[in-house]
Parts: sequence; structure tokens; C-alpha cells
Amino acid sequence: MSSDFSNLKRPKHPMPDFVKIALEERNLMSAYKERPAYQQNDYIGWINRAKRQETKDKRLSQMLDELQQGGVYMNMKHSTSAKQ
Repeated sequence: MSSDFSNLKRPKHPMPDFVKIALEERNLMSAYKERPAYQQNDYIGWINRAKRQETKDKRLSQMLDELQQGGVYMNMKHSTSAKQ
């Protein structure tokens, strides 16, 4: 997929350091970058909107699990990201 954020209708959310570190530690940065730009942005915005750190951690964990599993985006089937 593309990391071209120019067509996003929502503001682009910057990736926090703790998300970048988690992606790198689990070797999931390439799986993250393979997702469409809107999904990358939605994941980051969703994590950042949490007020409590435990909620941020829970959302981060869900994102990482979905990237590792493939075929899932925000608890919904996403066939184009399914692992082959």
C-alpha cells in the first residue's frame, strides 16, 4: 500500500515515540507501512485520543495484534491485509 497522506480528508496524526518503539520491537513497522495511509492515520489518532495511559496501551496492543495477525482492521475483517 501507500504512505501517501495527501488524499486524507482528516488531519494527519504524528506517530508518538511509544508507538514507533512498539512497532519496531515487534518487527511490525513494515506491516504498519503496508496498510493504506488512512488506516495508519486512524490507528494513531485512535490511540492518541485515549485520555488514560492504560487505554492507550490497550489500543496499541490491539493495533499490534491486528498487524501481526493480518486480515483485521479495527476489529473488522480486512481481506487486503490478510497474510498469505
